[in-house]
Amino acid sequence: MKDFGVNLLDIVTLISLIAISISILMLLYRVVKGPTNPDRAVALDTIGVNLMALAGVLAIHLVTTKLNDIILLIGILLFIGTIALAKFLEKGVIIDRDHH
Repeated sequence: MKDFGVNLLDIVTLISLIAISISILMLLYRVVKGPTNPDRAVALDTIGVNLMALAGVLAIHLVTTKLNDIILLIGILLFIGTIALAKFLEKGVIIDRDHH
């Protein structure tokens, strides 16, 4: 019965890895083709979330906790990138420079 659980976990993680990879490919198409810049921004943000999920599922498949730091790093960079991109889309610049 234990072998069944291990085999089932392997099958489910492989299916999840494939599904997340297909999702990332479809989002890459949306980033390149997207009709508007906000659509591209949302697709980029979603790619980051999918990368976090990919690293999490890969950590489960490999039975390791060493990928947790990578997941946190992707999350931090994703947050900073989303804020910068939103500011750029709103104002046209990321860093405001006041010339007095």
